Amino acid sequence: MSDFPFLLLMIAVPAVGAAVVAALPRGRELLAKQLSLAVSLVVLVLAVLATVAFDAGGDRFQLTNSWVWIESFGVSFALGVDGIALVMLLLIGVLVPLVIGASWDEGAPGTEAARGALEGRSMRHFFAWILLLEAMMVGVFVATDIFLFYVFFEAMLVPMYFLIGSYGGPRRQYAAVKFFLYSLVGGLVMLAAVIGLYVVSNSELGEGTFAFDALRQLEIDPGVQKLLFLGFFVAFAIKAPLVPLHTWLPDAGAEAPIGGSVLLVGVLDKVGTFGFLRYCLPLFPDASRDFAPWIIGLAVVGVLYAALLAMGQNDMKRLVSYTSISHFGFIALGIFAFTTEAGTGAVLYMVNHGIATGLLFIVVGMIIARGGSRLIGDYGGMAAQAPKLAGVFLLAGLATLALPGTNSFVSEFLVLIGSFPERPVFTILATLGIILAALYVLLMYQRTMHGPPRGVLAPPPEGLDAGATGAAGAAGEPAGGGTAVLTAPAPAATVRRSLDLTRREVLVVAPLVVLIIALGVYPQPLLDLIEPAVIATLDDLGATR
Repeated sequence: MSDFPFLLLMIAVPAVGAAVVAALPRGRELLAKQLSLAVSLVVLVLAVLATVAFDAGGDRFQLTNSWVWIESFGVSFALGVDGIALVMLLLIGVLVPLVIGASWDEGAPGTEAARGALEGRSMRHFFAWILLLEAMMVGVFVATDIFLFYVFFEAMLVPMYFLIGSYGGPRRQYAAVKFFLYSLVGGLVMLAAVIGLYVVSNSELGEGTFAFDALRQLEIDPGVQKLLFLGFFVAFAIKAPLVPLHTWLPDAGAEAPIGGSVLLVGVLDKVGTFGFLRYCLPLFPDASRDFAPWIIGLAVVGVLYAALLAMGQNDMKRLVSYTSISHFGFIALGIFAFTTEAGTGAVLYMVNHGIATGLLFIVVGMIIARGGSRLIGDYGGMAAQAPKLAGVFLLAGLATLALPGTNSFVSEFLVLIGSFPERPVFTILATLGIILAALYVLLMYQRTMHGPPRGVLAPPPEGLDAGATGAAGAAGEPAGGGTAVLTAPAPAATVRRSLDLTRREVLVVAPLVVLIIALGVYPQPLLDLIEPAVIATLDDLGATR
């Protein structure tokens, strides 16, 4: 079973599926959705089967396949996974079908994608871009040839650019270009480092190579290491993102359609922190140790700075985006603490953050679809009329602030307990972010779900028909300051009849709710996969465990 090409199929199936969906004739949107969902479920099954075939106590890289690609330059189409990459494949496999389910009505009146659809953007292409993005994300995590990794790293920008630019909010074009330019600049800096690494390998081995296993055996001069490390680090720090290279994410996260936001923050940004572990630490151990104090300092600044900015947001999607920047600071702290507990917690945090923030973004999208506004001030008293929605929103918020019993608590605890012996001052400062997280999450929940009814829930003035009353800011007028909102919502009377979760929405959120609770109670299956890979990475680094 280990010889079966799981990884190749996980790239090929969604890529072919994207082409088929995009080629469907106009007017076959329902078929496009059904095919997209079926393809994403096939990828999930492949991810589960790959996990079953993976031996946690076996070789570091398993399920490997390799084909010569560009022989003259030593480039191979080489695939393989360790425990770190495998759990990210599981995360992709879970999130993409749920994103497709959550985006089922994308393009309907009252959604952010409606503007793109009305401008002639086919929703068939929306789901095709989702599938193509899935193929590219899988490729990034399974590539064991650095040139191949770079190709996937850059290629995944394209579907996300079109998802934001064609189907996003009012400032979608600005956000898409900003996202693309930041990522492209980081990728070009990394390309220079990749070429430098190839030159070094040619000098030491007599022939150039991009194979990860060969490159991590090189004895690179410490000065050269620093330059090459910075080339990779800048690209990954932009992707993560770390402060001060973070400014593209609030715009992209806020303007992307909800499905795009979930994959952007839940998976795409993890490529940065994955890159730290997979490439920066093993290939450049001396430089990693030299730069670690500075990187940890930036990580702690990011934890606190982003949390403070999140507290001041009135736009729900920007708030959730800033919370993610804060969480990425915790992940970077765990990676560069160089202990098994912190590193394992950081990888588990990557998975748990994708689950918790993915659910939070999906629920925020459901709220926006009902009220027609992204502004927190346009909502209030929602829990009385949508108790199931309010309950899921609360659980997602509690998981985001790492309440004990939720999945994020275990990973955050491991990061802090593993970092404290090595970096006690930085760790203590980072814990302040937990307090700030409780404030921004609970304040958002309280203002939208409790208090007097506002916006779409407010009773119509006496003598007016309920159907004539819309949410505050429904026509694009900002309420309470902040960014202008979306297209006009459905009439209030219509919205009120379907305010709570529908059957389809329950099916979308239920798996994430189960995972939040299950991994909060028993995370050991994921820890068994992650820990050996973290230990192998620290062995390459020569760091304390």
